[in-house]
Amino acid sequence: MPDPLDRIAAALERLSPPGPPAADPLTHAAYTWRNGVLARSALAAQPLEALVGIDRQKDALVANLRRLAAGHAAHDVLLWGARGTGKSALVKAGVAAVQHDGSALALVEVVAPDTLPALFAALDGVARAFAVFVDDLGFDSPGEARALRSILEGGAAARPANVRLLVTSNRRHLLPGDIAEQESAINPRDGIDDQLALADRFGLSLGFHALDQDGYLAIVAGYAARYGLPFDAAEAVQWATRRGSRSGRVAWQYVVEVAGRAGKAL
Repeated sequence: MPDPLDRIAAALERLSPPGPPAADPLTHAAYTWRNGVLARSALAAQPLEALVGIDRQKDALVANLRRLAAGHAAHDVLLWGARGTGKSALVKAGVAAVQHDGSALALVEVVAPDTLPALFAALDGVARAFAVFVDDLGFDSPGEARALRSILEGGAAARPANVRLLVTSNRRHLLPGDIAEQESAINPRDGIDDQLALADRFGLSLGFHALDQDGYLAIVAGYAARYGLPFDAAEAVQWATRRGSRSGRVAWQYVVEVAGRAGKAL
């Protein structure tokens, strides 16, 4: 007769089956790091040429990624600025472009930044370069920001030489105003210094700014030309006005609308 403890253990395993096995870090183009497991992911990237109006940022990021892929000195990167301006899209497009050149560079998207030390330990010693991507980074406390700062400046949990961080944020200095105010309550100068300290750890800082109308329409035109779609400039402007924003994201949403009305897939 089976031991009661064995039956209980078997029942618990059925209720909480083991997670999927870790993906081979040498095999795939992109991964996600979640719950301490490296899982295969799809790299859904736009071509670099489809990202209009950010040529300086494209050139700087791709050059840095190529250095990383080649095993040369490369920077951690902060991409900051207005929402919907192409920060995340550029990260994915840049990695895809370097891979297209024949590089083995891989993208790893991180869901929880506090798990970065464990990820770095998993990637340390792997014969491959990794661009570790943290999208839309924000902090709930100053302590969380200092933990990432420690990783960037070196220490017990510093990232290995084959890994660099790519972080996007809507804030140039990463910390929201209320946290900055808490930090400056006793000594304003200390609060300002602490607010700037994390952003200063990124060797490459790329700003993305809100578009004017001409820039917005140029992005719409680029997408429309790529997919063979006609569009009405006045309607495109009205679409952006209703959303209260002119951005690459809004331009893409308008093109999706035009394609849907035309019965086309993108």
